[in-house]
Amino acid sequence: MGFDVAELKFNEAGLIPAIAQDADSHEVLMMAWMNADAIARTLASGRVTYWSRSRQAFWVKGESSGHHQELVDFRFDCDKDCLLVLVRQTGPACHTNRRSCFFSAVRDGAVVELMQPMA
Repeated sequence: MGFDVAELKFNEAGLIPAIAQDADSHEVLMMAWMNADAIARTLASGRVTYWSRSRQAFWVKGESSGHHQELVDFRFDCDKDCLLVLVRQTGPACHTNRRSCFFSAVRDGAVVELMQPMA
């Protein structure tokens, strides 16, 4: 049984959310968007490729920063409307130079910063 990208449920803009998770630590690193072509490029190259909504262009993670994501596993949820890409992350995943984009939490009603930018 082969994979058919048409089975996935994209939003009205032709996009599907993709969560990047470290394949070894299972830490959630980031969330971005993919379209059908970004998925095809990711699966063909092994380099995670997203669709940048602000630039309206493909975005190969690490292309300019050097903080690449190597694809380890490509998964989708039971509703086929969200992706999970397990990756080997080189350097920080977040554009703020943090390991993860999820560095803020709400604790006792206050926002707490969980990690500092990497040196």
